[in-house]
Amino acid sequence: MRRFLSLLCLATASFTMTACADSSADSPKPAASVPPPAHTETLVLGGGCFWCVEAAYELVPGVLTAESGYAGGARPNPTYEQVCTGATGHAEIVKLTFDPAQVTRAQLVDFFWEIHDPTTLNRQGADVGTQYRSVIYYADEAEKTLILASRDRANASLWNGKIVTEISALPTVYIAEDYHQDYYRKNPSAGYCRAVIKPKIDKLKKSPLVQPASGS
Repeated sequence: MRRFLSLLCLATASFTMTACADSSADSPKPAASVPPPAHTETLVLGGGCFWCVEAAYELVPGVLTAESGYAGGARPNPTYEQVCTGATGHAEIVKLTFDPAQVTRAQLVDFFWEIHDPTTLNRQGADVGTQYRSVIYYADEAEKTLILASRDRANASLWNGKIVTEISALPTVYIAEDYHQDYYRKNPSAGYCRAVIKPKIDKLKKSPLVQPASGS
């Protein structure tokens, strides 16, 4: 579906990218090894199309950056085209950098269960494949415990015990090609953005975690 809508958008805007456009000149790179400033923390998760997850978390006060990328596969330095085949084993993920003085890790994980359907295995809507799996990665046992507790609460209150989200130790994260970053902000008229992302964002603006910044 994402590929189809992106192709439609090419007819009206020459700058709009197709879902699996050739990006050989802009290959992904490993996440920077330079540690973030002491007052920030990171969280890596995936909930289907990374364009959607990135746009959702960019609404949250205290989230400083949301970077689309790939994680959890066997192939080093995968390209988008390779990940799209499902053969590399990577998931589309978003690496969040946030200020814990403004928003907590627990709040960000709780929000995760609101922004996608964690009960569908290897798919979100019309996007199907292992690259679209629901996943959260933990860096240590404390974070794992926090994620499991959040999942259990969401299972009881929102998803009737049907969550199938993968919860795994943090692997190498590869930041995706530049054209994927801030995709919704840069391409609001793209077919996929209008049909899939905008309705989701409009709904999430009513979330208590987002409301203070949205002015609604």
